[in-house]
Amino acid sequence: MIATQRASEAIPLGSSVPALTPHAISVSLPTWRDNVGYEEGDKRVVDRMETGYPRFFIHRSIQKLAALCVAKFGRPDELCILLPSPQVAAEGRDFLANQKPSLPARIVEFVICPSLTLPSSPTTPLDSSVSSLSISDAAPATGVDLIELQILLFDKAHWAFAKAFWQHTGDGISSRTAERALSFLGEAPAGVAPDPATGAALEKQGKNATINWKNNRHYGRKTPSISTPSSSTPSFTPAPQRPDPPKRPVEERIADENLTPDLTTYLEERYGRNLPLFNAHLAKHALKRRIAGGLLPSDEGFGAVADIQRGGGDGKKAVREEDVYLYPTGMSAIWHAHDIVRRARRAEGKPEGESVCYGFPYTDTLKILQKWGDGCHFLGRGGPDDVDALAEVCAKAETPILSLFCEFPSNPLLTSPDLVRLRKLADQYGFAIVIDETIGNFINVEVVQFADVVVSSLSKIFSGDANVMGGSLVLNPNGPLYTKLQTVMTSSYEDNYFPEDSVYMERNSRDYRGRIKRINDNTYALTSLLHSRSLRDDSSSSTGKAVKRVYYPRYQTPEIFHQARRTPTLGEGGYGGLFSLTFTSAKASEAFFDNLQCAKGPSLGTAFTLACPYTILAHYFELDWAAGYGVEANLVRVSVGEEDIETLKEWFGAAVDAAEAAVGDA
Repeated sequence: MIATQRASEAIPLGSSVPALTPHAISVSLPTWRDNVGYEEGDKRVVDRMETGYPRFFIHRSIQKLAALCVAKFGRPDELCILLPSPQVAAEGRDFLANQKPSLPARIVEFVICPSLTLPSSPTTPLDSSVSSLSISDAAPATGVDLIELQILLFDKAHWAFAKAFWQHTGDGISSRTAERALSFLGEAPAGVAPDPATGAALEKQGKNATINWKNNRHYGRKTPSISTPSSSTPSFTPAPQRPDPPKRPVEERIADENLTPDLTTYLEERYGRNLPLFNAHLAKHALKRRIAGGLLPSDEGFGAVADIQRGGGDGKKAVREEDVYLYPTGMSAIWHAHDIVRRARRAEGKPEGESVCYGFPYTDTLKILQKWGDGCHFLGRGGPDDVDALAEVCAKAETPILSLFCEFPSNPLLTSPDLVRLRKLADQYGFAIVIDETIGNFINVEVVQFADVVVSSLSKIFSGDANVMGGSLVLNPNGPLYTKLQTVMTSSYEDNYFPEDSVYMERNSRDYRGRIKRINDNTYALTSLLHSRSLRDDSSSSTGKAVKRVYYPRYQTPEIFHQARRTPTLGEGGYGGLFSLTFTSAKASEAFFDNLQCAKGPSLGTAFTLACPYTILAHYFELDWAAGYGVEANLVRVSVGEEDIETLKEWFGAAVDAAEAAVGDA
């Protein structure tokens, strides 16, 4: 059980969540006013931002490395983003080139080895489209002893477009990649004071310049100014330690799990600790096995939970490790899902066709479908009427619809699309179904049977510790498009998941099943309490109530959610750990949020409870648009953690009391 301290008081504004976590994927925004200030660029807030969600706030170590690269390989009027492979860099350059008017960019390939010293000037022409530089005074190395960077350089005035590519695709380098590269260059990670001589040189040359947070919008609207940050965040924290379950002999594990001897011996020897980096490939092997639905000997509750393979049974093929692909972020998995479906259609010699975004989505999914390919139909409510609208779109389309993207359930309204009806339409009209299962998670729901592609953000509940990013893509081996999609993946997939990130993800996810059970139980009990105090509960008077509605699969389209819910459920209800609340007034929602004593910031799926005013953070400049699809401006989204349920009830009960008091004072 995690600590039950008042998290919002313990983590100050702008600090990482959890506190003192150098690679955190959330940031503390403890009051409603802080969140509004964040969106409006209020100096009181932005000057205290040490970190942020990695696709929106470029980690300080990445900023530092990028500044070094620009200083050595760029022109005074240029900025850059750092990408992991030539293929991704080419996509970034093409994205800029496809803007109207076209925006020029160039790529420098930079291979960094230990003991590398940057030259005083580039060894390749600055005006070339693609340049390459490889420097090392060390022996040839492999794995994380070698960092290959693709530096995409462009005019400073075009920063907003390059930042959009970084955010939408999720394919930028990770903060651990940057720290490793900096260490090879003899530089300290951002936030760790370098030695005085190095620090003075950096300050003189302006290499530690970073993007000003004030202009770091979700879809950056302005050219960023330059500032020099200061941070006292430590560079590293040890991986969280978890209790070890009883060990079993290696031979039994091989027989029961059909694992390779290398992996089983490895887990036996390393169990309870992070895997060594030179064995990161085994961490990835273990991750794929878990995502495919199998248990590993190192997983909590081994033998206690039925090992049900995903997509199998009734004569169907189960998902195998070979059907699972890892990506650096969940959004990267979504972007590449769209890309492989487009490639598969083109491989048939056919025009791509438009896609469909079905239901109110996470914001970047819609942006991907709008900015890449032939365009997108947005059916933003995702209810029965939208199924009928989809059928009409398919029937009238001059070019067959390419794909349909949906979430199960949706974020933040927790409604579930009718996958049975959608699958029938997909089979009739030949489009691909891509389902984002992040909110439902693949322990609670089985969506593979309805999908051609399943994507998930491993950064969320699969990891739980909010200190590493990751994503997965699964091909349905029984889907009608499987062979075509697999052929595309065979020719185009590249593994850009940084080894050190995979090691942390493997360690974090060993107890994901037990964590999901505890969170399922907590959320079911907590939403029961909150529903009883909402206007939707008829058992008591509505007088003085502040909570308008609880959005949770139990209360939102439950019969449709049950189409894909796994049974028996793991924990109470099996509805997951996310819910949202709306209130009778803006004053009530602000009072609730400000008095809620849990951690507050972006992201979800953490092992600790985390809340945010979702619509303010995701749609502040389009509140009316979001409201048109039922996403109210005063909505509060809550991701429930593993705290003691009585503590959670105390926190949320007190927050509802404050909201009701605010209603009474109105």
